[in-house]
Amino acid sequence: MTQAMPEGAQLNGVPWPAEGDEIEVPTAQGAHLVASGVAEEAADERPKSGRKARPKGGGDE
Repeated sequence: MTQAMPEGAQLNGVPWPAEGDEIEVPTAQGAHLVASGVAEEAADERPKSGRKARPKGGGDE
């Protein structure tokens, strides 16, 4: 995730991931999060799963 959300925000019924966290979401939802700038697509090590989100800049911090 590239952005933190307000306290209490949820994604799919669970607390919103912290900025920099990688999560798995359905492909369509991942595409929407990436297109809106809230997430960046991460390299997918498992081709059959949905998209992952990762922090912008590659997470080398």
